[in-house]
Amino acid sequence: MTTQVLVAFATKYGSTQEVAETVAGVLRERGLAVDLQPMRKVRALADYRAVVLGAPIYIGSLHKDAQQFLARYQETLSKQPTAIFALGPTRDDKTEWEEVRAGLDQELAKLSWFKPIALEIFGGKYDPTKLRFPDSLLKSLPASPLHDAPASDLRDWTAIRTWANDLAAKLESAL
Repeated sequence: MTTQVLVAFATKYGSTQEVAETVAGVLRERGLAVDLQPMRKVRALADYRAVVLGAPIYIGSLHKDAQQFLARYQETLSKQPTAIFALGPTRDDKTEWEEVRAGLDQELAKLSWFKPIALEIFGGKYDPTKLRFPDSLLKSLPASPLHDAPASDLRDWTAIRTWANDLAAKLESAL
């Protein structure tokens, strides 16, 4: 393993971390040297030749750690192969998928310098029993989309592994 790839993730309840772990595992299986880190713990990108970012989308916006990471490392990320995946929809509803995609596209449109070599949205996970404040408060409000929403897990592990495998090929050819 000679290529050092950073898989950095932002997560609120752990779901995106689980996907990042799977992506990192597939990249390792393909022979890439991978470092897996929460975005907030990354201090420099000098040791990496490529970066894979994973973040959830909440109410149309990337997790704040992802926004800060992209701003902090703009210069480096604009010069090296970078991929991004986002977790969003927690209901198998076409409109929700479209809204999440539109939110991600809007977020990325603000970053004209950011040209990812791969971009994907995966279904998210929602477990109402794990909500912390203020999300737990939102769940109790009748007008909230979280009100009475059932637990769900739309992460498609086959699709995630397939994307990571395809990403490995793109990284190998880009490095």
